[in-house]
Amino acid sequence: MPRGDKSKYTDKQQREAEHIETGYENRGVPEKEAARRAWATVNKMTHGGKKPGGSGRGKAEDHSPAQKSGKIDSSHISHAAHVTAGKKTARTRKEHAGK
Repeated sequence: MPRGDKSKYTDKQQREAEHIETGYENRGVPEKEAARRAWATVNKMTHGGKKPGGSGRGKAEDHSPAQKSGKIDSSHISHAAHVTAGKKTARTRKEHAGK
């Protein structure tokens, strides 16, 4: 089987890769890089091809790689937003402390 052959992947895995690739392309990632990242994500989630002879057959799926892209990195939040959130937290804790 030549390198890059996708024959051991199920239809579902191929659809997942296409969907992930589209998401990367919408964010401005070049087409070739988007495809590479999409298949890397599918491999990370499913541990390879699920059809007989594929390395991922019989292994449980891990969906955490697909959910990483939706996380907000706190380094992108402004200082003012952090301060406001801290003040709100302190106020809420003070209100709940007396109960």
